[in-house]
Amino acid sequence: MTGAGMRNGGPAARFGGGAVTVDAERGELLEIYRLHAELADRVSQRREGANRLHVGLLVALVVFLAALLRLTPGSLPGNALAIAACATGAALSASWWLVIRSYRQLNTGKLKALHELEERLAYAFFAREWELLGAGRDRARYWPLTRVEAVLPWLFFVVFCGVAATVLL
Repeated sequence: MTGAGMRNGGPAARFGGGAVTVDAERGELLEIYRLHAELADRVSQRREGANRLHVGLLVALVVFLAALLRLTPGSLPGNALAIAACATGAALSASWWLVIRSYRQLNTGKLKALHELEERLAYAFFAREWELLGAGRDRARYWPLTRVEAVLPWLFFVVFCGVAATVLL
């Protein structure tokens, strides 16, 4: 299906110029909906992978920092390396937060597009699910995951900044 076919006559042009049946159009919408829902799921999987990567790197950096401070307490080379590790950890924490924010924005756009498609289908599954969850405003029913997961990068950031301040003092 090309952009030109869509511009030159809408659905009829996409199906060979003849009249489009309601079933054919609904089938096409359903296929687009399925594809879009699958793509939204893939974004969530990529976000999970990015979270695992950041957690793994940050935990490794914390372990390295703990060993370094234990083995070289107060030494100038050890302190310099500790400060460098803390700066790296703080930067990695901030970048992780940006990645989470970006995925939240991407998912928001994808769900808005799904909601628009659902308006033309028999049942608006995602819209109804979001309604049942209180649209993310009722914490008794649902805490939006991106809000919860965004806390962890800041905790790591504070730890790295606190260790750096302790080493410098």
